[in-house]
Amino acid sequence: RCERIWFPGVGRVAAPIYARESLAIGSSLSGPALVLEDTGTLALDPGFTARIGSQGILVLEDEATAARPDASDLSQPDPIRLEVYGNRFMSIAEQMGAVLQNTSVSTNIKERLDYSCAIFDGSGGLVANAPHVPVHLGAMAETVSHVRAEFPRLRRGDVVVTNDPAHGGSHLPDVTAVTPVFCGDQKAAFFVASRGHHADIGGIAPGSMPADSRTLEEEGVVLRAFIAVREGRFEERQFRKRLTEARYPARSPDDNVAELEAMVAANRAGASLLEAFVAERGREAVEVTMAQIQRETARKVAREIASLPAGVHRFADALDDGTPVCVTLTIEGERMRIDFAGTGAAVAGNLNAPRAVVQAAVIYVLRALVAEPIPLNGGCLEPVEIAIPPRSLLDPPRDAAVVGGNVETSQRIVDVLLGALGKVAASQGTMNNVAFGDASFGYYETIGGGAGAGEGFDGASGVHTHMTNTRITDAEVLEARHPVRLLRFALRRGSGGAGRWRGGDGLDRCYEFLSPVTVSLLGERRTRAPWGLAGGEPAARARNSVQRRDGRSEEVPGKAELELEAGDRLRVETPGGGGYGRVE
Repeated sequence: RCERIWFPGVGRVAAPIYARESLAIGSSLSGPALVLEDTGTLALDPGFTARIGSQGILVLEDEATAARPDASDLSQPDPIRLEVYGNRFMSIAEQMGAVLQNTSVSTNIKERLDYSCAIFDGSGGLVANAPHVPVHLGAMAETVSHVRAEFPRLRRGDVVVTNDPAHGGSHLPDVTAVTPVFCGDQKAAFFVASRGHHADIGGIAPGSMPADSRTLEEEGVVLRAFIAVREGRFEERQFRKRLTEARYPARSPDDNVAELEAMVAANRAGASLLEAFVAERGREAVEVTMAQIQRETARKVAREIASLPAGVHRFADALDDGTPVCVTLTIEGERMRIDFAGTGAAVAGNLNAPRAVVQAAVIYVLRALVAEPIPLNGGCLEPVEIAIPPRSLLDPPRDAAVVGGNVETSQRIVDVLLGALGKVAASQGTMNNVAFGDASFGYYETIGGGAGAGEGFDGASGVHTHMTNTRITDAEVLEARHPVRLLRFALRRGSGGAGRWRGGDGLDRCYEFLSPVTVSLLGERRTRAPWGLAGGEPAARARNSVQRRDGRSEEVPGKAELELEAGDRLRVETPGGGGYGRVE
């Protein structure tokens, strides 16, 4: 029988109604129609057909899709295939992240989510990632490329481990595990990788985030790339030897071992899922689609660049110590040259940023410009040329201290890039790093602040901005696992810059320690405020202070190492974001 039924796009039309059990194998029908069965109703929209397959399964087909060129033609970047495969790749990375979080032992990974997982093609190009930490993801491709070149004869079950800033590492606590995926071949067809922030990797301060490090070895154990898992067998003794025989050894090697085992498990899950996908769809289809996804991302970034005002755009800022960070953007059609000439020389302290971190910041900004859901992958950099002065703050010597460059200078790079484009006022520009511990443990966390405002929107308050995407440890977990009580955690009202669109407010976090600890503070925007844009006002600067148990109070600079006793309190007030536009 027929009934008049409403369908989207066509309104109320006459549609036949079929009983599911009356449709024989081989039957075919076209929409609009309804198919009724005991447990449900299928609405077959106009433009769709349905047929009963050989096993009694109802197969639906979009007539518009059927009319298109054969989707199996891999020479053409079929948009549906790119979307489906792209989401499958991202799903694999997300499942890797779930394994890592669930099997980790530290608050850094399990609670703060300071980790990243991603999939790479056979040449080491970043294909897809879960939405983890931007400063990790943009830098990991260089690590994978180095591993590929350094170990050309990897075997199934091998895992290479490194944290070397000279080859894609961000800073020493961020340890990367790289696993080749073979798919039945003798040569690696793909790679999966995970990067996790270990709570302590040694160095001169608990938590491996020293305020005053001047060389790389003072920041912890340097893990030059080595095979930590050989054909499925964990070389634990070799790993422990590296952790304990360095000049400044790791304080809790058992935790480092457990974290690495979690990372290996995450990679194993990713490799297994990727191999299953290849078995399902074929290696050629997966490889070709990986390349096409990166090219499609490059095309969209190029199109966005072409929409920007052509010509030369300059912007400059400086770190709290006065070291300049400068950028000149030259836009010609669909291409952009990013030149950091004018940026200061490498510093004696730890605010130097490895080249991989600079690349990560550039990828992040380019991805943020594209106002549609595209994966953050290596294609973002195709329409761009990056020039960095050698031996500068952004390309330091091999063994220079870099722990602050990853967390602090990376934020300043993003701010000057967005400032040159005139898009967004400065965000808090720091991660407000707090690390504490003693000879037996180290704890580390970062504190959010205010985001910069832009045309048409206020900045967000109390968030991690730009190059970090971590959470902060819940008070209950922090207090249960460490000798500390959290007395205050609130928005710092009024700290955002004024403007037609207001910058976000920072945070106010106060700790009371229950036993003696060494505290390392590493933060920026303590002397130079986050700037406003287009007439907007700057935000409030950050402020650190200590109240001793005997009642004495003191201001503390952004970079400091403190010896605190039981009953002493530390308060960190983080910056807001700059305002945008003049108040009318």
